Amino acid sequence: MSDGSDEPLFHHRGLDFVPTEHTRGPWDPRHQHGGAVAALVARAAEQTAGPGFAVSRLTVELMRPVPLETLAVDVTVPRPGRRVVGIDVSLSAGDLEVEVVRAHAVAIRRSELPTGEGHRSFLEPGPEAGVDSPFIFEDRDGPAFHRTGMEVRFVGGGAAQPGPAKAWFRLRRPVVGGEEPSGVQRAAAAADFGNGVSWVLPPDRWIFVNPDLTLHLARPPQGEWIGLDAVTLPSDEGMALAESAVYDEHGRLGRAAQSLLLQPRADA
Repeated sequence: MSDGSDEPLFHHRGLDFVPTEHTRGPWDPRHQHGGAVAALVARAAEQTAGPGFAVSRLTVELMRPVPLETLAVDVTVPRPGRRVVGIDVSLSAGDLEVEVVRAHAVAIRRSELPTGEGHRSFLEPGPEAGVDSPFIFEDRDGPAFHRTGMEVRFVGGGAAQPGPAKAWFRLRRPVVGGEEPSGVQRAAAAADFGNGVSWVLPPDRWIFVNPDLTLHLARPPQGEWIGLDAVTLPSDEGMALAESAVYDEHGRLGRAAQSLLLQPRADA
């Protein structure tokens, strides 16, 4: 699951996590991609909920840009329960431990309970028919989450053209060294790409960064590939919304939404 290296997104060091360059985002080389951060948050929520539970909702608030610095993870459980658990996750960066991310997850106890119903909606074609479409957000090369952290295959639209897009995503490397990413980690990492693949404003003249991400899941994702059917809804008020239907190869499994802050680029 790597592109020639087994280096993960994060190295585990004691209670902290040290990001590698594969977490780098597109807007500023000093900052991490929201997808890498969301995957780390999902991991913390899942580990706290335990193996008998499945995350059904994950809301991640990016309170400020997340620097490529060591992250401390703090987890509390404000809503313990036998069937539903609420989990708060906070990430703090650097030696000063400045809080950069605040998140909340809801996990539901898993049970074998056949309903006779199923959502038979699929993202087609599948990832084997997808094509690579390089992102045009920057002219830099080198490691970055959208290049060396995630494999992206478009089956509708493309990274170099505006408008709605359909794409499949697969992590190229572990989220944390020595661990296989869970389905929820994979979905959280992919869901943050909704605004990046369905952009409507020229990225050489506009910034459309998301200060949050909310992911709802009807079931645990299966397999390595996560699909998004994404659309961005802009406005003339300095804000927008990116909305994505979320899939795996077994069908539709959820929805993701991102609030967007719109800003003209200072150098445009």
